[in-house]
Amino acid sequence: MNTKNLEEKIAEAARLLATAEYPICFTGAGISAESGVPTFRGPEGLWEKHDPQEAVSLSSFRNQPEAFWDFARDLVITSGASPNPGHRALVRLEDQQILKTVITQNIDMLHQQAGSKNVLELHGSLEKADCRDCGAKYSWQELENILKAGETPQCRNCGSLRIKPRIVFFGERLPEEVLERSWQEAQQADLMLVIGSSLVVYPAAGIPDLTLQAGGKLIYVNADRGSRAELFDIILTGRAGSILPRLAEKTLKIIEKD
Repeated sequence: MNTKNLEEKIAEAARLLATAEYPICFTGAGISAESGVPTFRGPEGLWEKHDPQEAVSLSSFRNQPEAFWDFARDLVITSGASPNPGHRALVRLEDQQILKTVITQNIDMLHQQAGSKNVLELHGSLEKADCRDCGAKYSWQELENILKAGETPQCRNCGSLRIKPRIVFFGERLPEEVLERSWQEAQQADLMLVIGSSLVVYPAAGIPDLTLQAGGKLIYVNADRGSRAELFDIILTGRAGSILPRLAEKTLKIIEKD
């Protein structure tokens, strides 16, 4: 029976992180939820308010793009989400050239807003969008202002409502280049931090397995032990916004002593 308390486990994880040659991390909805981004499932999840087959289905978007933008407004704007200490701790590790890559399932751009530079977005991002009818391109800042006004984005060039962000809808494949780079990073990594992901949505959920198969170690940071606890060398149960800053601090102290 493992009787180590959380601080002892964080210290052990810090030792692994400090001595790793190529550590990376993999993040899911849990880290964003701490910033106020609504989760998708559960009694107060977005799927209780928005039908996923209407909100983020490619076939539905062709006919009723308004449903997606109503969903996007609730996901990012109504929530007022901003990076939390967990995001910033990952930036600190990257700035000190410890953490090499962030692979994320999230589309909310919070890693980049926090300052992370090497981010692989498996499900795309709201940062850029394109008109499906004329090809006009849009930035998130431009779309955000329209959504804040309670309106649906309309193409300034052709008047179409079919302005699609570069995220993966139901009915679309994950971007091949990003997926292949994520596989390569996972295979190269000798340690992966898995943060706030339930590891149930494939193919993304299979990425930590690649690090494990290559002989690397896995550390799990999550509100609970999840459904695949057997994969992990260390499980740090709690809020990423609390655990990751302590993990970063302990890791940096170890490296400074060496």
